[in-house]
Amino acid sequence: MKNSLKGLGAALCVALSIAAQAPAGAAAAAATGAAGQTLVQRGAYLAQLGDCAACHTAPKGKPFAGGLPMNTPMGRIYVTNITPDAQTGIGGYTEADFARALREGVAKDGHNLYPAMPYPSYAKVNDDDVKALYAFFMHGVAPVQQANRESDIKWPLNMRWPLMFWNMAFLDKGAYRDKPGKDVAWNRGAYLVQGLGHCGSCHTPRGVAFQESALDESGSAFLSGALLDGWFASNLTGEHNTGLGRWSDEDLRTFLKTGANRHASAFGAMTSVINNSTQAMSDQDGAAVSAYLKSLPPAGGNGAPAYSYDPQATRVSLDRPANDAGARVYTAYCMHCHGVDGRGFAPMLAPLAGNPNVLAKDASSLINVTLNGTGDLVINGVPSPFPMPGFAAVLDDQQIADVLSFVRAGWNNGAPTVGVAEVAKLRQSTQAGR
Repeated sequence: MKNSLKGLGAALCVALSIAAQAPAGAAAAAATGAAGQTLVQRGAYLAQLGDCAACHTAPKGKPFAGGLPMNTPMGRIYVTNITPDAQTGIGGYTEADFARALREGVAKDGHNLYPAMPYPSYAKVNDDDVKALYAFFMHGVAPVQQANRESDIKWPLNMRWPLMFWNMAFLDKGAYRDKPGKDVAWNRGAYLVQGLGHCGSCHTPRGVAFQESALDESGSAFLSGALLDGWFASNLTGEHNTGLGRWSDEDLRTFLKTGANRHASAFGAMTSVINNSTQAMSDQDGAAVSAYLKSLPPAGGNGAPAYSYDPQATRVSLDRPANDAGARVYTAYCMHCHGVDGRGFAPMLAPLAGNPNVLAKDASSLINVTLNGTGDLVINGVPSPFPMPGFAAVLDDQQIADVLSFVRAGWNNGAPTVGVAEVAKLRQSTQAGR
């Protein structure tokens, strides 16, 4: 951001110099150009906050050209091209068209977007930010001619007109409005979390119609954790065991900047969020997001007593030779990174003792990351040195169930065991097509 601000300052100086020497018409044009560039730069930052690249850029694809496959309960859809190409992208969109698609889920030609596009969250984006985003996508993104791909959803579920009724039932229109009695930082954090950050799209449970169970802190399910595409998106409330109750403000801000702290490391889709979005967040916005999240009351816990670290029983079970099947797998494959004490070597290597993802009732993320590993966190252009490897080709379903059950019981974690059938199901769904 500092370099961007220096560049902006230089641009404004040039514009003022031209204005002093040029006729009135040329001076006006120069000022308009500088203002336009400022708007584009602001839109670029907002697009990072919205993590637009993560969904609209396919692996090895061109930025914002779409094509990324996304699984939904009805079938697979493919994310659209949002570059300013006139034929295959959004080059023909007016600002009003863009705003309608962003906040109401309706494309320029009138067809409804699937709510995998988080327009129920983007509905809260204010007019000034919509204007800046439009300027960025029209003038700050290279046009790419790449046709959009039809979804794999079969008829009649692929019909879009019923989404009009879905919107009538579940879409709350209107930009975010500051809550009285809350300070500037809290309201800014709420605006980012509920709106551009669309955190609820992954971290809030969904109902039978795929609607988010709550859109803000007024609903107890808001950000309480949810299963999505083979991962369990973590609880972001103040719950002591599975949420952020034991995280300090510094812990949370560190996680947003780097994807790791003394409690946990990012995995699954959250890796992309860190890489493409939150690490670019200004310190002021990061502090605002942390202030808001840390204000949320506990919700969605597993009913277990508050976690406290106790290594004794686990240390005994790991004595050579390890005395159960899970401990033997852990000793052979896991202990060198995560330690006999389960505390890992944070933030480089995640702890398992007291890790909220280990304590969660749903073990999907643990199974998925053990089978498939996780992508590299790339912070300031530098990949993380120790990404979690996948063990799908090394360990069978029983071994993975055994070691995860051991981890979930170890160090006083006290979480439920993992069944072989759970591992087999996720192996089948995540390994298909690899």
